[in-house]
Amino acid sequence: MSLTMKPVIRPCRFPSTTTQTLPKYVPIRCCTLTQPTSRQLTKSIEDHRRFKSWEHTLISPVEYDRTASVFTSKAVKLGDRWKEYQGIQDWEGLLDPLDENLRGEILRYGYFVEAAYKSFEFDSSSPTYGTCRYPKSTLLDRSGIPDTGYRLTRNLRATSEIQLPRWIEKAPSWVGTQSSWIGYVAVCQDKEEIARLGRRDVVIAFRGTATGLEWLENLRATLTPLPNAGSNPSPDGSEPMVESGFLSLYTSGTPESPSLQELVRREVSRLLQTYGDEPLSLTITGHSLGAALAILTAYDIKTTLKRAPMVTVMSFGGPRVGNRSFRCQLEKQGTKVLRIVNSDDLITKVPGFVLEEDDNVLKNRNVHVAGLPSWIQKRVEDTQWVYSEVGRELRLRSRDSPYLNSTNFATCHDLKTYLHLVNGFVSSTCLFRATVKRVLNNHNREKVACLNS
Repeated sequence: MSLTMKPVIRPCRFPSTTTQTLPKYVPIRCCTLTQPTSRQLTKSIEDHRRFKSWEHTLISPVEYDRTASVFTSKAVKLGDRWKEYQGIQDWEGLLDPLDENLRGEILRYGYFVEAAYKSFEFDSSSPTYGTCRYPKSTLLDRSGIPDTGYRLTRNLRATSEIQLPRWIEKAPSWVGTQSSWIGYVAVCQDKEEIARLGRRDVVIAFRGTATGLEWLENLRATLTPLPNAGSNPSPDGSEPMVESGFLSLYTSGTPESPSLQELVRREVSRLLQTYGDEPLSLTITGHSLGAALAILTAYDIKTTLKRAPMVTVMSFGGPRVGNRSFRCQLEKQGTKVLRIVNSDDLITKVPGFVLEEDDNVLKNRNVHVAGLPSWIQKRVEDTQWVYSEVGRELRLRSRDSPYLNSTNFATCHDLKTYLHLVNGFVSSTCLFRATVKRVLNNHNREKVACLNS
């Protein structure tokens, strides 16, 4: 195979080197940023209110081809290599070029996040706004991913601690929605799927930002110390700190609604009692805000539960979460994090800033910035705006896809875009494979499909 570099990026064509048969169609959807709404604006007050609702502009439905799925017996059997794909060796040798089995696993967990979006009630005029649209028994089927082999065991809610001023009571009720459904816990129950995966898998999936108070929490970008983390300082003596708003959404609760932290701890503890004697994995996945909550959840589980299984985070388009000491604690406890990052996505570059780190980052936690005196560097480190990237990174770029017409802010952060890029990425030298096509349906609704050569 020979490749010629040209100004216009062209997809790579190459013979398959794997025995895996990719599904004929891999439909993709989802977004936490503004997309055009299909609801026509009318002059009626009710429709005007609906149009103004953030949630109606945050997500665009996409039809699934239910005849094709990565959740089938035809998928590649992971068997004894499941820990490798869960990151036991930090995905060494699997990311560049992207291993086909790992590609399938990333997409599979992305669809669980997809289901969390489709199940959320975005209609602010509905009395059930902010809740889950479907019962646990049918959520996965009705959100477009049947035959997963997984069964939902717990719905999850997140609560904001922000107290709005009294005059906000005159605003529509959705503005001040304090607690809302944000995801779920599901357990693999199908014997054939358990055999294929090589273990029983527990999934925790989180959607991204949807409600007004969640957006406000995102803006609380200063770092705050983790509760009860003072006894576990990093090698340089600093304490673990995370973004204030993310921590608020994870730990806040009300008398009527337990905190997300409490819900997760209860359910994971129960599942460990039930399945703790068999091979077990815990995979936490999310997009945008959900990616940040996934990392906090993983940290909390490994910190508080003595018999915690292998914990892996699959993060899509996630913002930064914590400081260098927080990252040290994640590494020390053995939490594995794979961040899928779009270089053209601004959300992955916020909040705060990251200082350059030494090559021997695992041995030496000192940071340095070329040309800056050490005393200035120390002052910078002492601020509450210095973050650190966690885990391993699969870096993609919207500009590398020949099939994406737009690289605007919203499109680059769209979960649909992320899954399209995962589908198409080959390696750093062969950026996009020719088997990924963009298809427009009769209603000019764009979706992405993966077509066999």
